[in-house]
Amino acid sequence: MSTPAPLRSGTASQQAFRDVMAAVPSPVAVVTALDGTRPHGATVSAFASLSLTPPMMLVSLDERSHLLAAVRRSGRFGVNVLGAHQADPASVFSRSAPAKSDGIDRSPSGELPRLPDADAWITAEVADRGDAGDHTVLLAHVTAAEPGAGSLRPLT
Repeated sequence: MSTPAPLRSGTASQQAFRDVMAAVPSPVAVVTALDGTRPHGATVSAFASLSLTPPMMLVSLDERSHLLAAVRRSGRFGVNVLGAHQADPASVFSRSAPAKSDGIDRSPSGELPRLPDADAWITAEVADRGDAGDHTVLLAHVTAAEPGAGSLRPLT
């Protein structure tokens, strides 16, 4: 992946860009990984399917996140696609504290932390990664994909 150019003079401010993108609906997920036995997770909206043959997806994680460090070490992550009823976990995992997931229910699935009642669950193994501004884009092979118990009504 090529390195994008930094914002040039005369381009949109970071705050203006953030405000516009916050108004664009996209599904919300909590990406999870284990660092040894310690679970990590972060709320993301930058994830998408990438390929059907083979099944691949992409996810973008903040360079400073503990989660990205854990994923770099393990090479694996889980994606909990949150349902419309899961605004609370989305808020908890959007914080930048290392122990933010303490007290959050989760169960192991494919040796990755899985949140209960998510609308969908995906596990993936990193195939490639690239720098993208203050984030890293992970390209990953999907190893499992399961819909939740109800109909898919994602949190946006």
